[in-house]
Amino acid sequence: MSLLNYISMMRFELFALGVIIFLLLVKIFSEKLNTSFILGLINFSLVVLLAASFIGHPHGSVFGGMFLNDGTIILEKQIITFATLLIFLQANFWLKKQENCLEFCLLLFSVLIGMYFLVSSGNFLMFYLGLEMATIPLAALAAFEFGRMRSAEAAGKMILSSAFSSAILLFGLSLIYGTTGSLDFNEVSLVFSSSSALQLFTLAFVFVGFAFKISIVPFHLWTADVYEGSPVAVTSFLSVVSKGASLFIFMTVLYRVFPIAQETWVHILVLLSAITMTIGNLFAMRQTNIKRFLAFSSITQAGYILIGVTSASALSMASVIYFILIYTFSNICAFTVVSIIANRNGKEDIGDYKGLYKTNPLLSIAMMLAVFSLAGIPPTAGFFGKLFLLTSGASAGLIVLLIIASLNMVVSLYYYLRIVKAMFVDKNENPVEKISTDVSAKAVLVICIAGILVIGFISFVFEYIHSLSFGI
Repeated sequence: MSLLNYISMMRFELFALGVIIFLLLVKIFSEKLNTSFILGLINFSLVVLLAASFIGHPHGSVFGGMFLNDGTIILEKQIITFATLLIFLQANFWLKKQENCLEFCLLLFSVLIGMYFLVSSGNFLMFYLGLEMATIPLAALAAFEFGRMRSAEAAGKMILSSAFSSAILLFGLSLIYGTTGSLDFNEVSLVFSSSSALQLFTLAFVFVGFAFKISIVPFHLWTADVYEGSPVAVTSFLSVVSKGASLFIFMTVLYRVFPIAQETWVHILVLLSAITMTIGNLFAMRQTNIKRFLAFSSITQAGYILIGVTSASALSMASVIYFILIYTFSNICAFTVVSIIANRNGKEDIGDYKGLYKTNPLLSIAMMLAVFSLAGIPPTAGFFGKLFLLTSGASAGLIVLLIIASLNMVVSLYYYLRIVKAMFVDKNENPVEKISTDVSAKAVLVICIAGILVIGFISFVFEYIHSLSFGI
């Protein structure tokens, strides 16, 4: 394979590495940092990378099959990159006020390069290295506002939970190597046996490790505290990019490495899906802090996503990727509104949003569309995303799970519409004052609203994703 092909296959990773080196050089040799210039350059570079990612799709593997590249993986990296670009634009106003803006960018791109390696892994060694590269800097980002006690607490809880889940996952991977003699995805899939109790035991450990990363009940307890204590930009990244990357590799591992044990892990997924969406809904009802509310909302959404993962077909993979794309628009739109309000006056309680429509009608409409999409109310894109997830579940005959999901969707309307009621109906003697939104945040809201309203009606998007997907 030529050098040009290597560069083309690893364009995302090399780009992230190049940005990290550039930022380090700027930090070392520049006496006075121009924050606006750095942020503008990063945003422009991400746009260029996204555009370049559509030019040529070299498939293959390098490093002895440890690093894979195909159409599905490129699509997943494009979604991750696009979401990161939106988050940088969302955080533009906040980052300009931070003394350590350069360090924030360094840490975020360190996480990004880890996620790129994670979704491209074809070997459990590469998978684990990518996972740790993405997790450790993310814990530092959670503590970025080190002057706030909640931020330090969020980072501590994230480090402890990540270390615990990584230890469980690593123990499971060591058992996989001990029982199969390999860490390569293809070789493990050939040797793995569903009749071996020990090997099924290793699968359980791998499941627990993933459950922590995706915030699946009962391994979700860290989520709300970390979301609340982290800066809004980091919370957005955790809820969209981190969860999306974990779900992408989760499907790959199940479909490519453990197809022989499908009958076993389907039962586990059905149980976890039902519990996750139900518990997430029940706890979301009780929240008064908007970031904690969105944290339990994301847990509930993870339960819905597991319905799609369960059917293990090309349709299910397409449904999950499609839903994550829609979820990206919806969640980032909601967090952008939260970020705009929190960065101006520090208000993060749902009660503070009462009467918001009178002073900030555009922000209220953006938040309304975001929660409508998260709730799956037509004609928003969230409706179509959940429709495809339920369709993939129906194709697998999971009728009971679909009934549970439908009931939970009805219940979720209560707490999602509670925010809409607060903004448009409830009266407030001291509502949030009129906020002047910066251009980058406006651009994010426009892009997200367009995605929420339009993407569900563009059939080509789902058809393209389906053409790249695979199943068992």
